[in-house]
Amino acid sequence: MPAAVPVGHCSMRTGSTDMLERAEDAPAGIDAVKATGTVSKHDYETVVEPLIDAARREGRRIKLLYEIGPDFRSFTPGAGWEDLKVGLGAMRLFEGCALVTDVGWIRESTRMMSFLMPCPVRVYGNEERAEALHWLASLPEGPGISHRFTESQVLVVDVVQPLRKADFDALALTVDGWLSTHDELAGVVIHVRAFPGWENIGSMIRHVRFVRDHHRKVRKIALAADSKVAAVVPQLANHFVQAEVRRFGYDELESAVAWAAASPDQQAAGAG
Repeated sequence: MPAAVPVGHCSMRTGSTDMLERAEDAPAGIDAVKATGTVSKHDYETVVEPLIDAARREGRRIKLLYEIGPDFRSFTPGAGWEDLKVGLGAMRLFEGCALVTDVGWIRESTRMMSFLMPCPVRVYGNEERAEALHWLASLPEGPGISHRFTESQVLVVDVVQPLRKADFDALALTVDGWLSTHDELAGVVIHVRAFPGWENIGSMIRHVRFVRDHHRKVRKIALAADSKVAAVVPQLANHFVQAEVRRFGYDELESAVAWAAASPDQQAAGAG
């Protein structure tokens, strides 16, 4: 996918100045490659696919630094197709991609398409290579959210990073496991100081699907957050979810859990 971060280009061709070559100076945990001259299908077949296969075998995700320097000329049609084929088959393996180039059309097309990528993507100039490496190294290894059940059987979800598809996959496993032996989940408390947004559009879509698939089996949802946006979330959410929704302050987590745990009878008794 040359028009939207050429994911996975990393080949070496002996005796040729047209290639994708591995950069050996990248920190541990980062794969760095550089395109020079004209990049062809051969580059993908000889190194890209083995690199992807190695990541799968090792059970690791890929943080990719991709450089397109001033001596780059073009991608052949075969390279474009191979890039698309490889990229589609390996999307879920990528933790993040940093594109380093001053080539205008590649910079702009990557920015336009980056929100559709399954991993965070950033674009840097040739003089910003060190910044690109620093950003890749800083990407969180763990999930963007953590979740746990309280003694009152309320699910508390702590949000600490931009939301990822994998976060909702893990959350769905927990919730579905609970619902396999219970008719409903009494309450969910979302604990976040300021909503960090989604990693990309795929994460946002997975979030919507998670809500669609589970909201009818959750009695209450509490949002414990300090944010101007959070103040209007309950009003908006009540139009889209069946659960009762209420907002609390970020430091009112215990009150939020107590409200979410209270049964309708307990709530009525408290009101009386």
